[in-house]
Amino acid sequence: MAQDLGHTQFFKVETPQETAVGKILEVVYEAMVEKGYNPVNQIVGYIMSGDPTYITSHNGARSLISKVERDELVEEMLTAYIHNNNWDQKK
Repeated sequence: MAQDLGHTQFFKVETPQETAVGKILEVVYEAMVEKGYNPVNQIVGYIMSGDPTYITSHNGARSLISKVERDELVEEMLTAYIHNNNWDQKK
């Protein structure tokens, strides 16, 4: 099969870590809600202490969150907070 070399191919690569951290937080949040926990309190407890037992094992949430460094979780949440409050557009 001959390639058409007259056209430019576009390939977009998402930064895996950025995408993964947000998705992991989403899965963990939903798992905490499903189990009846306050996700904010539990995630903060995990971030502050590093103790994975703050996170439910429901839907693999504990295993997933353990794959991400705690500072990356804080960075993801702070970035989302800044964006949602439109602070990133202020100069």
